[in-house]
Amino acid sequence: MGIAVIVLLLLVLSVLLAGFLLAGIVDLSAVRLRRRALVRGLDVGAGPRPRSHVDRLDRAFRRTRPGRWVETQLVLAGEERLRPLTVVTVAALVGVVVGWVLAAGLAPVFGLLGVGAMVLAVRWYLARGRERRKEQFVAQMPELARVLSNATSAGLSIASAVAVAGSELSAPAGVEMTRVAERMRFGDSLEDAMAGLEERLPSREVTVLVSTLLVSARSGGSLVTALRDIADTLDDRKEVRREIRTTLAQSTTTGYLVILVGFGLLFLLNALQPGTVDAMTRHWVGQLALAVSASLFAGGFLTIRRMTRFRG
Repeated sequence: MGIAVIVLLLLVLSVLLAGFLLAGIVDLSAVRLRRRALVRGLDVGAGPRPRSHVDRLDRAFRRTRPGRWVETQLVLAGEERLRPLTVVTVAALVGVVVGWVLAAGLAPVFGLLGVGAMVLAVRWYLARGRERRKEQFVAQMPELARVLSNATSAGLSIASAVAVAGSELSAPAGVEMTRVAERMRFGDSLEDAMAGLEERLPSREVTVLVSTLLVSARSGGSLVTALRDIADTLDDRKEVRREIRTTLAQSTTTGYLVILVGFGLLFLLNALQPGTVDAMTRHWVGQLALAVSASLFAGGFLTIRRMTRFRG
């Protein structure tokens, strides 16, 4: 009798365990189906997910230190739509082409300049993008100051005024103000959010605007009047900057022409007497002449750049 009860209990327990196992399998299958449905819904809302080899290579490149640096510089330059891998690949191709032209047209040793051209091309493109974005932001600052002034005069706080400016202004001012508003919404103070703005767009105008907002937030004062005065001052500075850049445009172009003239003379010399530049690179007298001429052209270029530099 005892053995029969034990066998019966084992059977009941087995049935219960089998039922629990089956229920778990059914529930797991249902969860997987719901998860797939949610993923499909997200894919439909966000567009097709990238699955190409280029996208996978780009994601792998972003995980490296150079990839993170290039990605950060693209964000600062306002070129988030570009892939870091694409920028580096194009720069590498340009470097190979420039190196081949210099090696075939002048001497093989000049082909090494292609590598330098690749690095300089990437840095120049990113630096020019950052500078262009900063200039665009500075050009919008009078309008930004007026929007902030109107919002604060209507009774809004500085954080709310920044959010309003982000929604009303176009890029890059609208994008930057939206970033500042998002950082404050997620817990950052006004000082920390504005410090990030100064890091992304270092300029005197941004420093003045940030200092005015921080001082007003800490100690109060007539923020509306200060912002309107800043807007008028920035309008005047914008006109002065435009006139100065127009005046210096010819001199700035001359600086780049100096370098082009130097390489042009080498190509002309090699065209008149083929193999001359290659022979110069093989003899110490020619090497000394090339070094001296390169120093003179580089010195002239740097001197012109320094004379025409404008940090207004």
